[in-house]
Formats: sequence, C-alpha cells, structure tokens
Amino acid sequence: MSYQVLARKWRPKSFETLVGQDHVVRALTNALEQNRLHHAYLFTGTRGVGKTTLARILAKSLNCETGITAKPCGVCNACTEIDKGRFVDLIEVDAASNTQVDAMRDLLDNAQYAPTAGRFKVYIIDEVQMLSKSAFNAMLKTLEEPPAHVKFILATTDPQKVPVTVLSRCLQFNLRQMAGTSITGHLQNILTQENIAFEPTALHLISRAAAGSMRDALSLTDQAIAYGGQTVNESEVRAMLGAIDQSYLYQLLDALLANNGNSLINQAKAMEERSISFEAALNDFAQLLHQIAVAQTVPESVANDLPEREALLSLAQRISPETLQLYYQIALLGRRDIGLAPDEFAGFTMSLLRMLAFTPNENSNAVNKPKTPSPINNAQATNTVAIAPVAQTERPIQQEVVTEVEIENTSPTSESNRLEANVPATIPTENVATPSHANNSTFNGNWRTLVDALKLGLARELAKHCELIAYDEHNISLSVPESQKHLVSPNYQEKLATAIGQHFDRKIKLQFSIGGTGNTPAKQIFQEKAQAQANAESAIEEDSFVQALIDDFGATIIPNSIKPI
Repeated sequence: MSYQVLARKWRPKSFETLVGQDHVVRALTNALEQNRLHHAYLFTGTRGVGKTTLARILAKSLNCETGITAKPCGVCNACTEIDKGRFVDLIEVDAASNTQVDAMRDLLDNAQYAPTAGRFKVYIIDEVQMLSKSAFNAMLKTLEEPPAHVKFILATTDPQKVPVTVLSRCLQFNLRQMAGTSITGHLQNILTQENIAFEPTALHLISRAAAGSMRDALSLTDQAIAYGGQTVNESEVRAMLGAIDQSYLYQLLDALLANNGNSLINQAKAMEERSISFEAALNDFAQLLHQIAVAQTVPESVANDLPEREALLSLAQRISPETLQLYYQIALLGRRDIGLAPDEFAGFTMSLLRMLAFTPNENSNAVNKPKTPSPINNAQATNTVAIAPVAQTERPIQQEVVTEVEIENTSPTSESNRLEANVPATIPTENVATPSHANNSTFNGNWRTLVDALKLGLARELAKHCELIAYDEHNISLSVPESQKHLVSPNYQEKLATAIGQHFDRKIKLQFSIGGTGNTPAKQIFQEKAQAQANAESAIEEDSFVQALIDDFGATIIPNSIKPI
C-alpha cells in the first residue's frame, strides 16, 4: 500500500477533531442540532486552515444515514463514501479551472434533479473568487432560491473578490489562522500516535514556518521526518528549513545595551558576509523585541519548551520597557525606509546607530530600577540625546487675597476660632515638598500638599482646581475659577469635605466661591511641567553631541520625543 501523507491521513473527519476553528464549529453544530439549515455557506480564510475539510464534514452531517446531525456516524455508506471522495451527491468543483459561464450553467442545470443516494445534493465550489463575472451572474438566481434538496458550500481565500450580490446570499464564516500553540499541540499528538521521536523545539520551528496553516505544518513535518530519518529534531529541522541561526540578533542587542558601536558595525559586516537579508533582519529584530516585551509583561506566557525562553527572560530583566519600545519603533521605521537607503547595509547600520544614539541615559540592568537624572556631557552623549535635566521651577508671584467668611464659632472669645485673613494664595515652592502627615492637628495653609496627601477619587479634580482663600481650625474657604465651576457639585463637595475631615480627624466645613486669581495646584503643576519641558528642549538643542549629529548626519530633533526626567 502506498504511503499516505500526514495532511491526508490526519485530515479531520468530524467537528470534534477539527483544530483551531471553535467559533465556526460551535455555530454549525448549533444550526445542525436545531435543524436551522441555510442553503448557502461561504468559508473564507488563508490556505490550509480547514475550509474544504469543514465543507466535507458539513456534507457528512447533512447526508449521514442516521439523520441530520452534528456528529455523523462515520461508518454508514454516505459517510464512508464522502471520506473517500466518491459520494455521488457531493459535487466538488475547482473554480480556478472552471471559470467560464458555460461550466457554471451545466452545473446549475443538474442541480434541479433530486439527489441519487443522499438526503441533499451538496455543491462544494473551491476558490470561488476565480469565477468570471458572467459565471457569478449565472449562479445568482439559483444561489438565492435553490431547490430544497440542494446546498451550496463556497470556499475562498480572497472574499474581497467575491461580488457582494453573492456574499449577501450566503452565510459567511471566517476561518482564523491557526495559533502556533494549536499547531504544535496537534503535531505532538500526531507524532506520538505515529511513534516518531521528536523534540518540542523542532515542532515550534515548524509551526512558526507554517505561518498559521495546519496543512503547511503537516507537509513540513512529513519533510522533516524524511530528512531526519524517522526523527524530528531541532538541528535537522533548522537545516531543512534553511533557518539561519539567529544568535546574531541577541549579539546586536547585547552590543546596544553595552553602548558598543564597534561591536554593532562588526556584527553588521559579519551578517553581510553571510548574505543575510538586512530587511529580513530588521523584521526578525522587531519580532525579538516583541517577544521580550511580552516576557517582561507576562513572563508566565513564555512557553517552557520555547527554544529562546532563557535568553528572552534574561533580556527582559536587562532592558527597560522604555528602551524596548524605542528600539521597536526604530526597527519598524528602518524596515520601512530601507528601500530608500543607498544600499541595504547602509540602511541597516543607520537603524542600529539611531538606536545607539537615542538610547535613554539609564542603567537598564533592572527593569524596575528607579531612574536618576544625569547632566548631558560629551563623554556620555550617545546615552543622553533624548534626556534633559529639569531645572527648578520658578516661583510664581505671590498675591494676597483678603476674604471674610462668616462661621459658627464654638467659643466666641477664642482667638484660634477666628477666620484667618491675608492668607497667601500661592504656596511657596519649598513648602510643596514638605510632607503632610495624616491626622495632623492643625492645617498649615499648604493646600497643594494637603491635596496630594488626601485619599480622593473623582473629587481630586475639584481639589486640584481650588485656590485657598482663608482657613481656621474648623473652616476652609476655597475659590474655584470660572472655567471650572462645573466641578463644584454637591457630590464632589461632600467627598472632598469627608476626605479632609478624615485627614485631620475632625469635622471641617468647606466654603466655595467662584472666581479668585486661579492660582490652583492644577495651574502650578502645569506651569512646572511646561518649564521643565522648555528646559529639557533647551538642554538638548545646546548639547554639542546633538549638534554634531545634526551637522554630520542631517539629523533633526523631534520636540515631542524629548521628555524631562
């Protein structure tokens, strides 16, 4: 008996054995169990994801001698004949070789006759997008109102080329590309039952090369078995696929993290000698950065049998998320623009040098290590292009606001119960840094520090847009700018008063008015950030190394990329 390839031998024969298309299986199973059958189905998806296989299983479900069922018996005459591809009432048409209108008319003329052996006459038209416009027009009427004994199942890899008049007459299902884990698991199951030794890492390589196609994965596995002499191991699969050892990617990343420009250029030259495509290298580099980012965020998602697991987890600890995102963006832009470069080598090395030049000035040996500012100087210029020191924010001009507010005094003769006047509306900068401790017995007049210390939710916006007017032991008078008066709602006032009362461990009465100078914590924070940004941009523009990059390489500064530290 001749050898049967894995893709045919292990083709699913029931919905239960179909891998990776649970959303379609569920819909078809429910429709069959409830006898809610459509006259035309359209399966779309890339090659090798199960369109024709699903069509044949559906044909068995419709014609099984046990009745219309989501679980065909597989042993009756109809099921076995369909599996062997010779059931008289299952007509499979390759639209790619029958594109003309005459072939479609002959097909439709036979549709009016009752099925010979089955319950339904099922037409499977593969690659339906290849039909001519006249052929589509010829089938429209029959497709809309076919005889009760006819079911159409259309399959296409390009639904955009199918006329909307046909699409509207079909129940459409989009089959997804197979996930790598689904392909690997299915291959493991098949090879185990075939008694063929394998290495999990080799199956990962095959599933990656299959690019979402289960049929491609099975064909590659067949090839790997033949190449390895009834074994599937990593080294032989790499050799078979022509997969070049990608250790150079890790070496490039190590050189970037070490700020070693000499090593970067040497690695690029070595890649050129090995005739590695630099465009493909940038694509692979971006894929590696994506895997590192996933390993940083969700380490447990990295498969234990992934060939690069240890290297990925190690790099995830050595590189910061910010630097990772920067490298990823530069790799994408470099791949896009490599065709505009004088040659691929120049485009590739300029992308690497750009990563080196714009690497933030930080110790990236630990992801969560706090950053510390450092001044820009020529000795460390390659690590500090996008970083600028933050200058001390200038103090805003202090203004005094005198406001009288009537309050209920618990002790009319007590001097401490008098409402303070002439309270500075702006808190000095040095006071802002003074920590405020919970349950303080007195309020020192530092409204911004108090706001930072309070446990607030939505009421924080109201607090940030308030200006302190006056205060005493039991009362605080606040002013809200006209533009923010919508924040002065009873709900927010109550939440803010409750939070302040809990902070000082006593009841504090808040009084609100509209107007004032607008010198609120929100305004102060905005001014400080604006000044810090201006100082950062000024420091970058005046840096000698940045000027050298502009003069020598025609670099430009993107202001939005500069962030103060």
